[in-house]
Amino acid sequence: MAFPEGRLLALRDGQLHLLAADGWTKLGRGRPSGAHWLARTEAEDWCEREGWDLHLLDAVPAAST
Repeated sequence: MAFPEGRLLALRDGQLHLLAADGWTKLGRGRPSGAHWLARTEAEDWCEREGWDLHLLDAVPAAST
């Protein structure tokens, strides 16, 4: 997971996703400049501080085959 300018990103199967108000939004493959990688526990702490449901961290979409 990464944290660029107040937003949470997740990388799964080589695809970046942005946590938005309606869930995860597919972004692309390149990490935005200024994004800082986070460990899972840091992402959980961020979700708690920002009021996001922790279960969203387990709901990052997988690559479609």
